[in-house]
Amino acid sequence: MTQAHLRIASLLIAGIALTACQPRGEEPTVGQKVDQAIETTRKEAQEAKAEIKTAVDDAKTAGANAAGKMEAEVSDAAITASVNAALARDVGLSVLKINVDTSGGRVTLAGTAPDEAARSRAAELAAAVKGVVSVDNRLSLALRG
Repeated sequence: MTQAHLRIASLLIAGIALTACQPRGEEPTVGQKVDQAIETTRKEAQEAKAEIKTAVDDAKTAGANAAGKMEAEVSDAAITASVNAALARDVGLSVLKINVDTSGGRVTLAGTAPDEAARSRAAELAAAVKGVVSVDNRLSLALRG
């Protein structure tokens, strides 16, 4: 079993365990949030894959003959999908609602982080994605009451 499968399985088990402790209501359970995050990430990754394949095909058609000099164009949508996928794979960030916007390779992160470590980790993951030029980390820290 791969590390990704182990993470998903552990998230699902944790979600199921927490479901028993959740009051009945209209708020989605942790397990439902995890399932939704996984499904969203899967869809965005598929879209990114299709966009990258199209970009590569277009580059070949345009006559790029120097393989060492040519990199596939990574669109903003593909960058956004890749950043979302990276955030969803991180156990500490996967259940957070982080909005990711990309323009010209510049990624903006918005939302709330539970602490400075999570805020910094989100920016690190975003910066590591291929095609990212810069990261504007607008994540605010959650108020503890």
